[in-house]
Amino acid sequence: MKAHTKYLWFNTRKRREYINVTGEVEKAVGESGIQEGMVLVSAMHITAGVYVNDDEQGIIQDIDEMLEEMAPYGRDYLHHRTGEDNGDAHLKSLLVHHQVIIPVTKGQLDLGPWQQVYYAEFDGQRKKRVIIKVMGE
Repeated sequence: MKAHTKYLWFNTRKRREYINVTGEVEKAVGESGIQEGMVLVSAMHITAGVYVNDDEQGIIQDIDEMLEEMAPYGRDYLHHRTGEDNGDAHLKSLLVHHQVIIPVTKGQLDLGPWQQVYYAEFDGQRKKRVIIKVMGE
């Protein structure tokens, strides 16, 4: 079995951003040389996430509004007693989840017709990373 690792670095302009990383994941699969296997895409920070969904501005806005409704910014979270102000970002990360696993078939990501891979930043404006781990034959 082969394995290939690639890191993506982000430093977003805004506190919350949703970044399509599908192209970077496809590139990592190509660099790996595998034909059959899986690729793990994982945010390496507890205030970010990775998810698979449609690349359509309306759904991205709907996701953002749903997450903000469920874990609003500015609320007095117990976590803030540590001196932080990002309690909402920790909760949003749990709701989105921090990683996805995508099948690789015939050397390509085996996504559904509209599926794309997104990095979701909930406490941005500082350097963070994502790991892409490709495994297979």
